[in-house]
Amino acid sequence: MEITTNNNIELSIDKAIVANMPRVEFHGNITLVDTVEKVAPAVEVLGRASVVGFDTETRPSFRKGQVNHVALMQISTDEECFLFRLNRIGMTNALRAFIENADITKVGLSLRDDFTVMHRSDNFAPAGFIDLQNLVKQYNIADLALQRIYAILFGERISKHQRLTNWEADVLTPAQQTYAAIDAWACLRIYKYLKSGDFDPTASPYIRHTEANEE
Repeated sequence: MEITTNNNIELSIDKAIVANMPRVEFHGNITLVDTVEKVAPAVEVLGRASVVGFDTETRPSFRKGQVNHVALMQISTDEECFLFRLNRIGMTNALRAFIENADITKVGLSLRDDFTVMHRSDNFAPAGFIDLQNLVKQYNIADLALQRIYAILFGERISKHQRLTNWEADVLTPAQQTYAAIDAWACLRIYKYLKSGDFDPTASPYIRHTEANEE
């Protein structure tokens, strides 16, 4: 069952409220895929799932005109997140086939941005992707940032402290790996919760009434 959109309300949360929420913890396994030999076994595990979470990380650019390529691709199930170090392994045939497999649903956020940067390095035809920024609108959620969407639904805060770190570093720290895994896993959790029909926007504490309703 899915909740019918109520056009008279929107859900939005203040940054200050999010900042005071408990931090999200990821209790699944994190597998770093940093050699070509590790790709096929990882994709085999992911191929058993009907839906996965998806995200990417790119080394931040602090100089005008500097263009970086995607360094990390994260793909998560409920229990395990695989971190593909694309700056080392590239887009292998097995990974490209997974990205182009329309039979596996892949859930991300602001996917157009991910694909734009990914296409700097490789040609591929993504299939089976769902962008949460489109989906959440059906549930009256006005905020489009992952941190705020997650906070509205689950009352927890996704830490963004690692966002501007060096994703091309020789060694990814445990904090970087956890951050990257949570972003992909959170997309999956949000999708599954919304599609379950258990979320009722009219019962949310973050309702903001629209002008139409005030009239």
